[in-house]
Amino acid sequence: MRAAPTILHLDMDAFYASVEQASKPSLRGKAVIVGGLGPRGVVATASYEARRFGVHSAMPMGQARRLCPNGAYLIPRFTLYRQVSDIVMAMLRELSPLVEPLSLDEAFVDLEAGGVAFDSDSARATGERLRADIRAATGLSGSVGLAGSKMLAKVASEEAKPAGLLLIEPGTERELLAPMSVRTLPGVGPATGEHLRRAGITTVGELAEAGEDELVRMVGRAHGAGLYRMALGLDDRPVVAERDAKSVSVEDTFDVDLHDRVRIRGEVQRLADRCVQRLRGSGHSGRTIVLKVRRYDFSTLTRSETLRGPTDDPAVVREAAARLLEAVDTTGGVRLLGVGVTGLADYTQEDLFAQSSAAEAEAEAEAEAAEHEDDGAGGAGGAAEPEATVGGAGPSEGQERSAEPQEAPERRWTAGSDVRHVLYGPGWVQGSGVGRVTVRFEQPGSEPGRVRTFRVDDPDLAPSDPLPLVGDLS
Repeated sequence: MRAAPTILHLDMDAFYASVEQASKPSLRGKAVIVGGLGPRGVVATASYEARRFGVHSAMPMGQARRLCPNGAYLIPRFTLYRQVSDIVMAMLRELSPLVEPLSLDEAFVDLEAGGVAFDSDSARATGERLRADIRAATGLSGSVGLAGSKMLAKVASEEAKPAGLLLIEPGTERELLAPMSVRTLPGVGPATGEHLRRAGITTVGELAEAGEDELVRMVGRAHGAGLYRMALGLDDRPVVAERDAKSVSVEDTFDVDLHDRVRIRGEVQRLADRCVQRLRGSGHSGRTIVLKVRRYDFSTLTRSETLRGPTDDPAVVREAAARLLEAVDTTGGVRLLGVGVTGLADYTQEDLFAQSSAAEAEAEAEAEAAEHEDDGAGGAGGAAEPEATVGGAGPSEGQERSAEPQEAPERRWTAGSDVRHVLYGPGWVQGSGVGRVTVRFEQPGSEPGRVRTFRVDDPDLAPSDPLPLVGDLS
């Protein structure tokens, strides 16, 4: 614990939904729900207007629609969220070299390490300035918590929501925490909370009064000792600048259970390719391939295969995932599939093979040159003719396929996605169906725009990249 509140926790307010409201002027002040739009989708983020109806993250989308039937339901646009996150995280790194991101919209900052705060007054001034700078750069609001530890800073930012700042003065921790629910503390989920409730413990103050020995008896030594320290407001964890990724994974939940084995294999191959794209995008490779299958009865199976070395080769990941699938019984149907890679590294086995092959080739060339020099071999044969290389003569497999007639892919317009029309400019999809797509033409900083309807195959309408929230919108 520090003697000054120089650990800052920033949590952007309803981040995904706030980005959508800033991007789409007609949605400002209205209920916005972002997440999977299918029958089995879940809520990723709900705006504060939607939360008044009882909608919250991780809620099934069907339940959210029943609670808030007039809300705007949109797909996530992670490309835009990452762009905004990059802006915010860059601002945090200007404050200190010790920034610990927890997600796209949340991070700890060690203000003392950056030399920008050493006491309560300077910490508060830095936090207020940060909030103002974020608003100016992105148009969004963030909540700031300041305390002498990471745990308390996170508690403070949660209490400050929305769009506020709370500083916990060292020495006041127990008084502040005492009336709060035990669920406020990190690591106290529904199961632990219910276990404590049955024992008559519902607040942090009651948790502290129970004592360490009683908590150890109730929930085990490691968890009980940790709970007791948190109830007292004790947390010595440092802000860690680099949080190494442990895995990369992608998964899809299907609106209707998949029964066709060929379709299931195809989905696994597609997920493997997406996983490798994300793996390469993070600059990593991995050696353990993981397959996740959730069946019709909600039972979830995971299977894994560890390779000889790390890879980022999509063919290798696809083949490993396919082998893992062969060992899984999908009779009855599959509702979710996922492919992941763990055991991450910043090099690939292919790199090692290439280095080894290059060394071996160099040694063989030297040996061959020495052998010819000893034998005096000259014109007997000379250089051998090179063997034919794959794809050297004739059309490649890809070229042969491209010569076949291809059907134009069906154009799908998902609610919330970005589009651009030749005449009307940028807009976003409000909805589609029965061969029609409805688009609202507006952009960040504009007035709420007009709505127009087009055929789904209108050649003047095309998908588009998202526009920045602030700055050049051309």
